Amino acid sequence: MKYALLLYSSEAAGPQTEEEMMAEMPEWFGFTEELDQAGANLGGEALLPAATATTVQVRDGNRVTTDGPFAETKEVLGGFYIIEAEDLDAAMAWAEKVPCAPYGSVEIRPVMEIPEQ
Repeated sequence: MKYALLLYSSEAAGPQTEEEMMAEMPEWFGFTEELDQAGANLGGEALLPAATATTVQVRDGNRVTTDGPFAETKEVLGGFYIIEAEDLDAAMAWAEKVPCAPYGSVEIRPVMEIPEQ
């Protein structure tokens, strides 16, 4: 089964300086390599800060845009992995290894399988 691991944290949590970010990168590379070696990594990306986001809505046929994420939250989406896992327990085992788990959260969401027509 495919799962999305959605990585959330407060932008004030975790590494703050370029030096701190670079010091944490080996953990991320190691986690990704472990996923790769297990054949579980189907893709993923890190996202730029929420301040760079644009939210689009369509109301009465008109496009409405706002800067940043639509919802006001303390934690923001910082990146994601798409993984293959046998079941939710296996997905949770991967999620607890994500480097941001100690200072953020990892939402696990099953990926909808859409049949081809």
